[in-house]
Amino acid sequence: MDDTQVQVRLAPATKDDVGLVLWFIKQLAEYERAPDQVTATEELLRKNLFGPHPYAHVVLAYVTEDGVEQPAGFALYFYNFSTWVGRPGLYLEDLFVRSEFRNLGVGKRLLVHLAQTAKERECGRMEWVVLDWNEPSIQFYLSLGAQQLKEWIINRVSGSALEHLADL
Repeated sequence: MDDTQVQVRLAPATKDDVGLVLWFIKQLAEYERAPDQVTATEELLRKNLFGPHPYAHVVLAYVTEDGVEQPAGFALYFYNFSTWVGRPGLYLEDLFVRSEFRNLGVGKRLLVHLAQTAKERECGRMEWVVLDWNEPSIQFYLSLGAQQLKEWIINRVSGSALEHLADL
């Protein structure tokens, strides 16, 4: 696909897009070599993304070529807070572009859109993580000005460990 012949459209996901959002999540899990780790369902996404108290937001990217529009990618993000900066931050949980739409500017459009959103919301920063083996994405993020914070280690408590901690 030649990038001079395509148009990219971004749109916020709605509850009618839950199936597509879950499909993108599963595609991302395949790419990240962890398809069996997805336990999300349409019902959970509908409740947690589009219910009375949404926990995150989703932007969908569509590519149009020769008059045909197709879903090309998505970004899922939420807001956190930096005590040091005294401002909210935008945390990008997932960014995925289908392989046939890579190198057309879709990922860049999504990241620029999120940066604009962060700026509008007066966020102090935008953050995300990337798997250490995902060299194409690492290089892409660095080319956009991202800095790697290698001194930080991600900590996670989930499943039975979360249950145990909550019961202490």
